[in-house]
Formats: sequence, C-alpha cells, structure tokens
Amino acid sequence: MTARTRAVPASSLLPRLWLALAALIFVSLTLAAHAQERTVRVGYQKYGTLVLLKGRGTLEPRLKALGYRVQWSEFPSGPPLMEALNAGAVDFGSAGETPPIFAQAASDALAYVAHEPAAPKGEAILVPKASPIHSVADLRGKKVALNKGSNVHYLLVRAIEAAGLSLSDITPVYLAPADARAAFERGAVDAWVIWDPYFAAAEAGGNARVLADGTGLVPNHQFYLSSKSFAAENGPALDAIVAAIAEVDVWAKNNTDAVAKELAPSVGIPAPILSVALKRQTYGIRPLDEAVTKEQQRIADTFHGLKLVPKTVDIAGAVRKPGS
Repeated sequence: MTARTRAVPASSLLPRLWLALAALIFVSLTLAAHAQERTVRVGYQKYGTLVLLKGRGTLEPRLKALGYRVQWSEFPSGPPLMEALNAGAVDFGSAGETPPIFAQAASDALAYVAHEPAAPKGEAILVPKASPIHSVADLRGKKVALNKGSNVHYLLVRAIEAAGLSLSDITPVYLAPADARAAFERGAVDAWVIWDPYFAAAEAGGNARVLADGTGLVPNHQFYLSSKSFAAENGPALDAIVAAIAEVDVWAKNNTDAVAKELAPSVGIPAPILSVALKRQTYGIRPLDEAVTKEQQRIADTFHGLKLVPKTVDIAGAVRKPGS
C-alpha cells in the first residue's frame, strides 16, 4: 500500500520563511557591527587610576557608544608600557615623568594626552634605619638601587645634584622594584629610590628610613599618553577616556580607604598601607599647560645632558591639544 504525501499549503510556509529571513538579517547586521567596531588597547599598571577604571567598568559603555571595545593589558612599570606604545602594541597608558622621555628618545610616536597634578611626596630615597647615611651627600661611593628610566631616576639625579654630587659619585644598581627591595633588605645596596605604593610598603616593613622625598626637588607628575597616530584618528575616543578617568579621580580623591580595599588584592599590598600611598597621590586629570610642558622639557634636557638619552626630545611638539 502506497503512503500518500500531504501537500503543505504555501500560505503556511510564508511565516517560516519570513522568520528565517529576519534571523539571517539580524545575524548579518550583528556581524557587520562587530566588524566595524574598533578596539582601544589600554596599558595599565597594578597601581593607579587606570586599574581602578578597569575594575569599575565605566569606560566600556562610554567607548561602546562610539563604536569601540576595550582591551586591557597589564605592565609591571612605566618603561615597558612606553615601549609597548612605541611598538604599537597598546594605544593608551600612563607613566611617570621619565619613561615617556626615554621612549621619545627611541621614537617620535608618543603623544602626551593629559597629566595629574604634582605629587612630590609619592617617591623617596630610602636607607636602612640603622644606616650611617643621614644626608644625600653621604651617598658618595654608595650603591643605590633604582628602576632605570623610571620617574625616580630623575629624583635621584636632582637629589644628588642638590647635594653637590654627580652620578659618577655613586654606583647606580638598576633593578625592578621587587628585586630592588630584596637587595635593599639583604644589605646588597646602601639605598633604594622608589615610588608608591612600594615606598609605603617599605616604610611599613619597619626597616626603611626616608632620606629624601621629592619635595623641593621634583614635581612627580603622572602622564597619560597615546600614540600620535591613534590620537590623530581617534580623538573622540581619547576624550571619552579622559572623561572616564576624571570621574574615577573624583571618586578616588574622596574615598581613599575604599580605593585601598579595591586595589589591595591586585597589588598584593594590605589596604592600610595602600591608604598611606593614596593620601600622597594627587587627583584631577587635566591637559598639559605651558608650565608642565616646560618642566617636562627640563627633565628631558637634563637626561640628554647626562648622556642617558641619546638625543634631544621635543615635549611641546608631542602634546596633544584637547579635542584634536
């Protein structure tokens, strides 16, 4: 016996076809939107405003509205972050005064986007509590640990100059913060030049004494930087990042204990110690003005004069104008 095939009316097929077509259009539009979406690659360090911005998640919706997604990359300090900016591996990041200058000497790619106010108490030269060294002048002939090309490099230069010494009068030992602290604690170096929060952690450890901080010697600005090419092509995105940082700054300035609790797990330093560092930090992101630009140029000229950077660099020519 032969089974008969029942014909399906064309009218019942139409709704299914429309649904399939609508789904296909939706998928196509979604894929097209993702294809057009651009990426902002943000480099951050374990401590600072950018890691707070990452944790709070307020940058993503701002940039999504402009057609961007955010990709975050962590760096141990400013110098490697600046190298990544030069290499085109990230589009935005922050560093102290000195790393951008070393990066500019290697490439003309960097653009200064904004800065935070001076925080001279946020870095210092430390010696062991029982050390016979009681003035910067006493560093003559001593081993001094520091991270080469970091913001504290300039602090050391200015401090020894003010004491009537030169770099040739000491023995710099170039070490990353973790290695420098280990060398300091076992007595392999006589002094350590370091920034917060490692500075605050060393103080809390009980065997460190402040020989000098940046007061009267260096401003210790924090800079936000991009590449000139990214800045030229993505001005609205940079403005959105600056606005998001400004929001975090307002919150952080008035909630240092809450900030310390939020940062403690990622930094690996107890919240009470971080609170000390955060109270020495400054807040209020702003464009570079003439005074800050000239101060940064003085730092650059100092390092060129010491032959620590191979050529002169032009700070003013690398400063991005807001909204451009």
